[in-house]
Amino acid sequence: MDVDVLTEIEIARPCAEVAAYAADPDKAPDWYVNIKSVEWQTKPPLAVGSQIAFVAHFLGRRLAYTYEVIELDPPHKMVMRTADGPFLMETSYTWRPLDTDRTHMTLRNRGTPTGFSRLMMPFMTRAMRRANDKDLASLKNILERKMG
Repeated sequence: MDVDVLTEIEIARPCAEVAAYAADPDKAPDWYVNIKSVEWQTKPPLAVGSQIAFVAHFLGRRLAYTYEVIELDPPHKMVMRTADGPFLMETSYTWRPLDTDRTHMTLRNRGTPTGFSRLMMPFMTRAMRRANDKDLASLKNILERKMG
């Protein structure tokens, strides 16, 4: 994998609540800066094998891709991998309780860009890190303020 971006945050909410919200594909446009739409390709609920189509805007480009859930262990871990799209990517979330009301969450994106994207790899890594930091800050804000 040529791109490997790991970001993490502490959220002052119970682990099960953080995991349930963050793992819900329908909530992704609420806290992901770049995700504009989500469409289930398989029937809910979320399970290993579920496929979800996303449309995002990243580095000035529209990206349409489908993720497949390859690992699901709520409220500890979820891993998705692109089933199709312009960028082979794996996204994983982990959640760990720090105590009854605080959760440590990681968001990791690993991937191999192809074509034009490969030339942009150094910029892409920095942009992805910035976007992930914003996404986790947004998630923290939603969960701590609106749900807290």
